Amino acid sequence: MSENKIQLALIQLRCTRDREKNMERAVAHIEKSAVAGAQVILLQELFNSPYFCKTVNDQYFDWAEPIPGSLTDQLTKLAGDLDIVIVAPLFERRAAGLYHNSLVVIDTDGTLLGRYRKKHIPDDPGFYEKYYFTPGDDGYQVFDTKYAKISPMICWDQWYPEAARIAGLKGAELLVFPSAIGTLPHENEETERQFLEAWQTIQRSHAIANGCFVAAANRVGQEGDLHFWGHSFVSDPFGKMIDEAGDKEEILVTEIDLAAIEKQRREWPFFRDRRVDTYRPILEKYID
Repeated sequence: MSENKIQLALIQLRCTRDREKNMERAVAHIEKSAVAGAQVILLQELFNSPYFCKTVNDQYFDWAEPIPGSLTDQLTKLAGDLDIVIVAPLFERRAAGLYHNSLVVIDTDGTLLGRYRKKHIPDDPGFYEKYYFTPGDDGYQVFDTKYAKISPMICWDQWYPEAARIAGLKGAELLVFPSAIGTLPHENEETERQFLEAWQTIQRSHAIANGCFVAAANRVGQEGDLHFWGHSFVSDPFGKMIDEAGDKEEILVTEIDLAAIEKQRREWPFFRDRRVDTYRPILEKYID
């Protein structure tokens, strides 16, 4: 295998209220991914719990965990034992009354390279995240792992081109977007199809605009009124869908060639032609 080629694994799972069982199944799928040759493994948003944000209940704050903590300790050992990079999203307890929708990036030697805290927090029927999560204040980051320079964001962050652009300008080769996106009972199959297409289109556009790879891992299954439809995918720097999962539990193992980044950026040199002197209005909330 070329040193530029790496194997990604995107794991999409169903989750129940049994968080220990969720963790056991996630670990088993990580181990299975490593056996299949995966070097970078991406888990879905809030991978070890059900998507509790569909209701407002202060008891769910008890599920939050510190970083570092027992959960991340288990994952760092696993990454070191298997010689893999793990991107793992979780519910973080930062301090009493202060919680984040976060993830950690762990390198192949078991080093916890750092955390990322979700910046854009939705508040919609069935997605009451503003009740639970404080917006992240840690900036957009690029983690230089053994295999690739990875910039992680989380779900609602994926709709904002500003965030992806900053990551691209900081040298990201791979943007990863763990997600929990699905449909509500009043939304029919056609609506679901339209949402799926929009979800994939916006992220593929980040790949094109920034000349990098994009990987998005979504959860699956019915959780109360929410139906999570999976379709985790990987896009190349031209926006081409390299691989896509279905709507069931699945491990999507995909090879990407980082050499494609240089080629694409030579053909479409968007960074070269940026007019930074004209972009000041983007700092306004709205331009009247």
